[in-house]
Amino acid sequence: MLNGYRILEFEGLGPAPFAAMLLADMGADVITVHRKGQAVTPGMPERSVLDRGKRSIDLDLKDAGDLEIAKRLIARADGLIEGFRPGVMEKLGLSPEKCHALNPKLVYGRMTGWGQDSPLSDAAGHDLNYIALSGALWYASQPGQPPQTPATLVGDIGGGALYLVAGLLAGLLNAQKTGEGTVVDAAIYDGSAHMMNLLMSLGQTGNLSELRGQSLLDGPHWSRTYTCADGGFVTVQCLEPKFYALFLQKLGLSEDPDFQQQYNRASWPALTQRLTEIFASQPRDHWADLFDGTDACVAPVLSPTEAYAHPMNIARQTWRSTDGTLQAAAAPRFSTSEWRPKPSPRRGEHRQDILNEFDAQQVSTSSSG
Repeated sequence: MLNGYRILEFEGLGPAPFAAMLLADMGADVITVHRKGQAVTPGMPERSVLDRGKRSIDLDLKDAGDLEIAKRLIARADGLIEGFRPGVMEKLGLSPEKCHALNPKLVYGRMTGWGQDSPLSDAAGHDLNYIALSGALWYASQPGQPPQTPATLVGDIGGGALYLVAGLLAGLLNAQKTGEGTVVDAAIYDGSAHMMNLLMSLGQTGNLSELRGQSLLDGPHWSRTYTCADGGFVTVQCLEPKFYALFLQKLGLSEDPDFQQQYNRASWPALTQRLTEIFASQPRDHWADLFDGTDACVAPVLSPTEAYAHPMNIARQTWRSTDGTLQAAAAPRFSTSEWRPKPSPRRGEHRQDILNEFDAQQVSTSSSG
């Protein structure tokens, strides 16, 4: 879908390379500028899944010759991704102003935790810190328990990488229409707060409380995770009455008067305890089989390896094992194109190919002139 677009990515951590991977999955020509001479971090693979489908050139941006190569790449790019702390690109001589002087249509994407201009712009932070201060972590626990979310998903990926991609795509569309580039200031703090708006909308109907365990989605017995006899887990979230009725039917509780008032907050703790005992009486797969294919909105909690072997994945091919590495396929899917996994490059693998392209373009320009 993005065939013909070129994105220049300056090597960074977490959400920035993830955003570039997503664009590469969609067909963009993503060139990653890896740091020349940088050793692979101990414990990390030589070829990262996040680099799949990209091309790699290794540059030392403090070297005048390599900096000139970077500028030539910028002049030919549609978009740029950098995930440094504010001011680093400016010190390198690659500020948005200087890059737009080279390429007025450039969409310049900046990925940070706290934003380009804030009281914490210069402070270090990580996923949990950003979503803690933005309010996005608040509901991620049961009453009396410390909040905990799936690592990186709410902040780095959800509030960071995906918002950066959305901003870049909007900028590319606008540049195509107007001929003018822009700067995308994607802050994990901002994006994770923005993702809260669906949940915050429940407050307009009186179904959201700042007390954990008292809101429509984090308090009921029909919206939580239960532990099974074998230590596995199942999720239950039968929000609508017709799905709740089917849930009770499958458990043999349709005639139980205690379960009849689905939205009675006063009964939620006691009913949660009863369901806790019921689900603890059988192993996870017993419940998975009981509810499989129904509208009761119950699903087992699977590890990525288990998800890979599940019939759902066998049909969808969402999880794949490529070169011995378990990874998820590109998303979303498009009716007019099919994604095929592409290898991740070695650091600097395409340096000479990219430099040769410069020479070919220069010859082509001279000939046409």
